[in-house]
Amino acid sequence: MIHHERTLDIDANPDNIWAMLSRFMQIDEIAPQVVHVEALTHGANGVGSRRRCYFENGTSLVEEVAKWTPGRGYTVQLSEMSAMPITKAHAAIAIEVLTENRVRVTWSMDYRMKYGLLGWLIGQTLMKVMIGRILDGNLKALSEKMRSVRFPDGQLAYY
Repeated sequence: MIHHERTLDIDANPDNIWAMLSRFMQIDEIAPQVVHVEALTHGANGVGSRRRCYFENGTSLVEEVAKWTPGRGYTVQLSEMSAMPITKAHAAIAIEVLTENRVRVTWSMDYRMKYGLLGWLIGQTLMKVMIGRILDGNLKALSEKMRSVRFPDGQLAYY
């Protein structure tokens, strides 16, 4: 599998970062490429939770939580990605507490390409550039969201 990740240090309380990231069915609030999310499961977020993410270009994919560690992050398995040149993929978000008000967030993706050696070359070049932009955009949007949302008593203002 090809591994790609991006990391950003964000000035925010770790609990507030988790409060935002754990809103699994609302990933469109911090992922600029996602225009709509359809909840495929209901109830508490955690292992087994599923969502369909719809993108600006009209495509979609399904993400299912494979690992959920409250306050630390989660991993999702991707499926139903026929529009992408990928056969298998998973993505992860990890939170590392640096200080009381500073967090390192790492967003990564591991994927296996279609088309054998040619696909692998595309995955190492064009896909890495594209995925890098997406991960950078997600982290930047998360950082901006953390600056724009008020967290009185540790809760999101719009809860």
